[in-house]
Amino acid sequence: MQTILLAGGLGSRLAEETVAIPKPMVEVGGRPIITRVMDIYSQFGHNDFIVAAGYKSLSLKQYFANYHLIANNISVSLDSGKMDLVPVAPGGWNVSVVDTGPKTMTSGRIRRLKEWLKPGPFMVTYSDGVGNIDINALIDFHKSHGKLATVTAVQPPARFGNIELAGDRVEAFTEKVRRRDTWINGGFFVFEPEVMDYFVDDMEPLEQSPLTQMAQDCELMAYRHDGFWHPMDTIRDRNTLNELCEEETPPWMRFNEELPNDITALAI
Repeated sequence: MQTILLAGGLGSRLAEETVAIPKPMVEVGGRPIITRVMDIYSQFGHNDFIVAAGYKSLSLKQYFANYHLIANNISVSLDSGKMDLVPVAPGGWNVSVVDTGPKTMTSGRIRRLKEWLKPGPFMVTYSDGVGNIDINALIDFHKSHGKLATVTAVQPPARFGNIELAGDRVEAFTEKVRRRDTWINGGFFVFEPEVMDYFVDDMEPLEQSPLTQMAQDCELMAYRHDGFWHPMDTIRDRNTLNELCEEETPPWMRFNEELPNDITALAI
């Protein structure tokens, strides 16, 4: 099953980084975050990716065009210039990078990739959020309900401290907050080909009219993921994810574990 990586936005809240590179190329643990997202899918055997590029798309094209050099060691004869790759580890990825326009919105980017998609269902996600999503369980859930679309519902990480109150008296300040009654769009979609009928305007965000209309038509289901999930919206988010990469295995690669999103206090 192919996976579309939405990678064309401006990333204005990360302007310190994205003035020179697109947001998916911002590094987390020494690698662009888009590759961290791809690792999640690859762990479950899904290695066929289409990158929906836009803003500074050349940076993404250059990176993947030279990925074989970046990800492997090389042996070079300085006399002849002959170079041999010395693989570090098998990759197995097949990546297409398609310029879907610098100002196109997310639903328009998917629509512009229609001719790149094989028959059958496909997956879509953002290139700036990671989570220990069981991709095969997500696909099984999608197949089980028979609707056109599945979105992964996640619980947002706490960004602010919590005040514990007893009446009007403050009992404690809590740095880590977990609200189990709050669910948001975490990406990691599975779509049937018929969803293309909902994508009619290049300037319409996927999250607005298309998903709203699918919901009204009872064609959108939610796969609840209550494990780890974290976006990279700000410099603080990037710093948090960088710190998590110092662990032997980052939490978004520890599958079948309940890892709550209570780690935002790591990076200030």
